[in-house]
Amino acid sequence: MNAPIRRLSLLVAMLFALLLLSSTWIQYVDAKNINALPSNKRTELANFTRERGAILVAGDPIASSTPAKDELKWTRVYAQPTRYAHVTGYYSFVYGPGGGIEGAENSLLSGQSDKLFYRRVTDLLTGKEPVGATIELTINPKAQEAADTALGNQRGAVVALDPATGAILAMVSHPAYDPSTLTKHNRGAVEAAWERLLAAPGDPLFNRAIAGNLYPPGSTFKLITAAAALESGSYTPDSEVPGPAELALPGVTEPLANHDHAPCGPGDKTTLLHALEISCNTTFASLGMTLGAAALREQAAKFGFGDQLTVPMRVTPSTVPAKLDEPQLAQSAIGQFEVKATPLQMAMVAAAIGNEGVVMHPHLVDKVLTSELKTIDTAGAEQSSEAISPEVAEQLTRMMVTVVASGTGTPAQIPGVEVAGKTGTAQHGAGAAPHAWFTGFAPARNPKVAVAVVVEDGGRAGSEAAGGSVAGPIAKAVMEAVLNS
Repeated sequence: MNAPIRRLSLLVAMLFALLLLSSTWIQYVDAKNINALPSNKRTELANFTRERGAILVAGDPIASSTPAKDELKWTRVYAQPTRYAHVTGYYSFVYGPGGGIEGAENSLLSGQSDKLFYRRVTDLLTGKEPVGATIELTINPKAQEAADTALGNQRGAVVALDPATGAILAMVSHPAYDPSTLTKHNRGAVEAAWERLLAAPGDPLFNRAIAGNLYPPGSTFKLITAAAALESGSYTPDSEVPGPAELALPGVTEPLANHDHAPCGPGDKTTLLHALEISCNTTFASLGMTLGAAALREQAAKFGFGDQLTVPMRVTPSTVPAKLDEPQLAQSAIGQFEVKATPLQMAMVAAAIGNEGVVMHPHLVDKVLTSELKTIDTAGAEQSSEAISPEVAEQLTRMMVTVVASGTGTPAQIPGVEVAGKTGTAQHGAGAAPHAWFTGFAPARNPKVAVAVVVEDGGRAGSEAAGGSVAGPIAKAVMEAVLNS
């Protein structure tokens, strides 16, 4: 063979090798990434030709698929769509899966997860039409209904947890939306619905319970400051602490004041327990400066601030600023300045205190099932950290009980049940009404439920809002719903 033919043969062989390599890469190595592209409508068409798995709450479907008389073959339908909108999310041929379990567990619901490999092989061998996995959630339907109803038309969010397991018992965000408007097979109608949602006031597509712009937690953060003080060993609930009407801050002309501009006790002194009971700003601002920024950040981190959580939806991390001067530290110790938190995070703080100081990883999925409801996988309780010692947890619980029994949280009282809680009224901008907060758990000993509520801009109370009067009754309704289930 002469040299030109030899070179041509080598070139052709190389081209064939490259073709084989690229085909192998596309079909096997990169297949998952290509299939997952939102622009790949072939994948979505293939998904719509098979029945998508249902999403269940207490055994009843809140999302399921029904036969359709067009090329997509199946339509996604939602029971009580607005009540569960931020739990289910949406499944749209135009925009794909997103916003909740539909997006976070798409591979299971669509039947493409590696967990279902052997199931797919069995279906192929038996000739059975493949079906996606069914997902059973941890949601308590009575708690979800109570949260949705009590929050009403106010903007905000509610999260309830089982303190012992981290199971999410309720997750509500308002304003909500109807995911059914995105599941139609008419592209024009779906695109119009999407544009309306994007333009709607209050950003209804945001799940305020775990994401969005986050909130200053206000006085609910005093639980973390109190925890840091008690953990330091220098304080007990009965320790005498400063409680003046106003607290001068270094380098700042305007002093930090209590909400009523009155001292928290005789001689500008009070106990740590009473300071939490009446939510004394000057006490906790003073404590923050005494303890130092590092102690405050470390204590917050032990409760989960800064953690990258998935539940399985991604949770925006709650934050405490990395650098704080003394005035900023004083404000941060009362949950202001640039401290930001999700309602889920503040529910985790309350749950950990009720769970003897142990933070459990929050989770929304209880079980993964076949279409015949045979269990494929079960979620287990998973410990995240020990935020505080059992002794400090008991001390904080006692302090939180006084908040509800005789302090700022009396609207959260439940007859015959000892409730532990903490209120918050968070400032967040000049001229804006404060956000109203409540977080707590019940019963105070061996709690069955921990809850966090935030109502934006004081809800219906506006600038007259207080955490106890606005958010307390919502938390009470949710806790009662769980306790009566």
